[in-house]
Amino acid sequence: MISKVKQRTIFIFLGVIIYMCLGSVYSWSIFRKPLEEILNISSTESSLPYMTFLIFYALSMPLAGNFIEKYGPRNITLFGGAIVSLGWFLSSLANSIEMLTVTYGIIGGIGVGIVYGAPMAVSAKWFPNKKGMAVGLTLSGFGLSPFVTAPISRLLIEYFGVFSSFRILSLAFFVIILIFALPLRFPNKEEEVEGNIVKNKDTSSDLPLKKVLIDRKFYILWTCFAIGTFTGLMAIGISSPVAQEIIGLNPKMSAFSVALFAVFNGLGRPVFGVITDKIKFEKTAIISFGLIILASIIMLNSGKGNVIFYIVSFSMFWFILGGWLAIAPTAVSNIFGAKNYARNYGFLFTAYGVGAVVSSVTSGIIKDSFGSYIYVFYPTIVSAIIGILISILVLKEKKVREIKINTDLN
Repeated sequence: MISKVKQRTIFIFLGVIIYMCLGSVYSWSIFRKPLEEILNISSTESSLPYMTFLIFYALSMPLAGNFIEKYGPRNITLFGGAIVSLGWFLSSLANSIEMLTVTYGIIGGIGVGIVYGAPMAVSAKWFPNKKGMAVGLTLSGFGLSPFVTAPISRLLIEYFGVFSSFRILSLAFFVIILIFALPLRFPNKEEEVEGNIVKNKDTSSDLPLKKVLIDRKFYILWTCFAIGTFTGLMAIGISSPVAQEIIGLNPKMSAFSVALFAVFNGLGRPVFGVITDKIKFEKTAIISFGLIILASIIMLNSGKGNVIFYIVSFSMFWFILGGWLAIAPTAVSNIFGAKNYARNYGFLFTAYGVGAVVSSVTSGIIKDSFGSYIYVFYPTIVSAIIGILISILVLKEKKVREIKINTDLN
């Protein structure tokens, strides 16, 4: 009989499916143009539900992180999943962008924020020696979500309309999250011993939140995370409109491209998770920011018919955002310890909320002011350069400290 410890990969699979439901927010660009036509709203207004969703998703994560250990990952996931479904269902009844911002943005965002930390914490506890890989693989479901939800959403909108699509998706998410949340749990003490999960565990770096919040490393990581999410979320939010307005793709092809990008977003999580385990977050951050600059330059040289440039550029943007959603949690666990991981990462995740607000506002204002999304790729270059400079300064400080320590020892 195979032991429960040897079957622990099932928890990664469960998390992937749950995150695929939660990650449907990355398909929002599919809904934007139909909503703009039906509700007669601007590009800035159509981004409000998406931006609000990301804000409340980020704000509710730290709060939910306090209860995962207390109530267990199963109960937290079931509770949050019900709120996610409620938000989508109420969105089907909306008749204005303001109401949609409340139902989809606030209610749906809070639901995702409640659930988000639970499956990830389960994987981290079952694979403590390979956290980057386990968390990255689990979170790949969030990034891969548009690969499934974008084409499904497009078909639903085509046959049933936008608001009926919200209702159908709400029921689907409720059933799927319910089924896949039930087996979620942390390993018990016997399983930790059986699986050698806690052997030689070093708890010296297990810092509580109050110490983390006064640690300079937290704010360096927070800033880099905010920059990474700012560029990635801005690209994701305008993927479909850019395809249609700048490249000249039809709605069907633009939806297909979003689904394709989701594959890269999903791949970015395990790839960058493993890299962060190997070379630490500062060097990984430099790699990601360099890719952002390259992707921005490629997009600035594209136009009507440049499908290859568009696909290469946006694949990189989605890949990098997926990467940061593995870099950040892995770095938190590696730097501050695993004991208070859910709570510490929850507070770091506020950087994601800031990135969401700035990216949505920036892209909307640029489009309404200049008439094209092409100009958003200048701010992405500037922000990436800032990220590289911060990362280089941190690396230099580390080298100086290492030299000083070696000198003192000699």
